[in-house]
Amino acid sequence: MKKLPIGIQSFEKLRSKDCLYVDKTKIIHKLILSGDIYFLSRPRRFGKSLLISTMEALFKGQKELFEGLYVDDKWDWSQQYPVIRIDWTLIDHSTPEKMGINMIGYLEEIARNFQITLTSESAPDCFRKLIRTLHAQTGKRVVVLIDEYDKPITSHLFDDQLSSIRTAVHDFYQVMSGADEYLRFVFMTGVSKFSGLSVFSALNNLKDITLDRKYASICGYTQEELESNFSEHIDSAAEYLKMTGAEVMGGIRYWYNGYTWDGETAIYNPFSTLNFFDMQEFADYWFRTGTPTFLIDIIQRRNSTDNILEPIVVEDSVFKGYNPPDIDELPLLFQTGYLTVKHKELIDGIPRYTLGIPNSEVNKAFLTCLLEAYGKYRDYQIDGLRITMERQIEHTAQRSHVTDTRSALLQQISRKDNSSRHSFFRERCRLQNGRVKN
Repeated sequence: MKKLPIGIQSFEKLRSKDCLYVDKTKIIHKLILSGDIYFLSRPRRFGKSLLISTMEALFKGQKELFEGLYVDDKWDWSQQYPVIRIDWTLIDHSTPEKMGINMIGYLEEIARNFQITLTSESAPDCFRKLIRTLHAQTGKRVVVLIDEYDKPITSHLFDDQLSSIRTAVHDFYQVMSGADEYLRFVFMTGVSKFSGLSVFSALNNLKDITLDRKYASICGYTQEELESNFSEHIDSAAEYLKMTGAEVMGGIRYWYNGYTWDGETAIYNPFSTLNFFDMQEFADYWFRTGTPTFLIDIIQRRNSTDNILEPIVVEDSVFKGYNPPDIDELPLLFQTGYLTVKHKELIDGIPRYTLGIPNSEVNKAFLTCLLEAYGKYRDYQIDGLRITMERQIEHTAQRSHVTDTRSALLQQISRKDNSSRHSFFRERCRLQNGRVKN
């Protein structure tokens, strides 16, 4: 049974340690062949960093890491490209001044790996020189991979440094708009899509693939991927929990499945799924890693909870991009993973999306978070209040003709009869597994 890649975001480390890897190289290969500049929004802990690390290894020509994977015999390994990989979570952006200094140091370290010495007093100029020097030195166009591009903005949504931070970020990304002849491929990830930043306004050929059905499964696990890659871990969990494999699958589906970005391709939360197989207990692993404080701040400031209490239908314009700090809570809830696409339909060729809470993990944990934020309740008071809120959501779902047995389950969970609760959970798992193919 292969080791689970808990907390591993490096493709090289994952492969060298012989950890389990769900092969995403087919969809990555298709992406690279189809265009040059992309943006992808996915929630935190959804595999964005591993995706970028995989692309980095591919462009660097690290063939040995891809042995046995889809792309192994389909990539031209004789072609290697210089890669600039920027991870904003590693850069101090507490002030514009610190951000500029730290970014210069970050880029200088990348340059030293190529035996290049940079001399510059500004981060944008340093970025510009690095791109052009790498192109001149190698004769190859440069690959730029940017992880969490929006981190400096979301960290300052409600403080007086937002304007200056935003200007600094704009000036940095503006560099790429004038470097098209030197760039081979650009891929950026983040949570929120903010308009007004040069990364979207200046790069005319940038493609946002967040809702593109062709790339709906680029992060996370599909049903097929879960069953084919984790069969041994499913059997192990079933033995430990004294459940059948089908019941375990139903439980995983109930807790961690339900994300879609095209209304069709259901995706399991990879972070929670891996942690379940590791701990062999159903719990809210993803939510425990921390809810973005800016999201709770927005909901509290605007006293807006309606968007999580019932499904809501929107057109794709709601996802086009927003000027911070005026971004609406609805796209933020979607982009941060607390809402997902439950259904997509075309009306006169125009897509409409029905958004709702993806699964039990998010439902349970987010309501707890809201109760703590609004009511200042103590831990022992939260469960009963949360269950009341869950019942309200369940009632709304029934009015929306959503056929589900969750209401009965929730009523039993609120009781102290453990055997009854376990019986109902097993029944829920069985029902969920029976609906997997639907």
